[in-house]
Amino acid sequence: MVKEPHPGRVKTRLGWDIGHVNAAHWYRHQTLRTIRRLQSPKWDLVLAVSPDVEGLTSRIWPAHIPRIAQGLGNLGTRMVRIFRTLRPHPVCIIGSDIPTIRPRDIEASFAGLGSFDATIGPSPDGGYWLVGLRNSRAVPSGFMDGVRWSSRFARADTLASAKGLSWHSGRSQNDIDTLDDLIEWRRENAPN
Repeated sequence: MVKEPHPGRVKTRLGWDIGHVNAAHWYRHQTLRTIRRLQSPKWDLVLAVSPDVEGLTSRIWPAHIPRIAQGLGNLGTRMVRIFRTLRPHPVCIIGSDIPTIRPRDIEASFAGLGSFDATIGPSPDGGYWLVGLRNSRAVPSGFMDGVRWSSRFARADTLASAKGLSWHSGRSQNDIDTLDDLIEWRRENAPN
């Protein structure tokens, strides 16, 4: 899932700390690095873009990667729409602000879908960086309803919205929402 990197419209909490232009610049370049890193013949990479019309025609994202519109609604509504839009096979949806995500994380999540109905990549803040379903068209009724987004309850609420599913859990990773997150990521990934 990607957004057009407009200052004040992406990474707003980070923007409060470092300025909205700097936050949008970081987001754009981080997202492009993630896209390059995650291209693989093992899976189809599709960009779910927002805003819809601008994202579908954007020159920022690589032209050779297919795109679909996220559509309107809260994050859960948009993710459910993405699952239902794609072909009925295993699908993982990731955020674009997780600089530590690697192909092995995606491979592990798809492998988890071999034994479980769903997979989730937890974040220490109570959210998650990935959610996937073994069959993208088998979205349970009520899935993602009542989730308290951008809160420490997002992952628990998501799991509770699909009690009938068996869940695989990937490795915990942080997204970058604040200056403290950015400083911690840079500290942990500084060259020795």
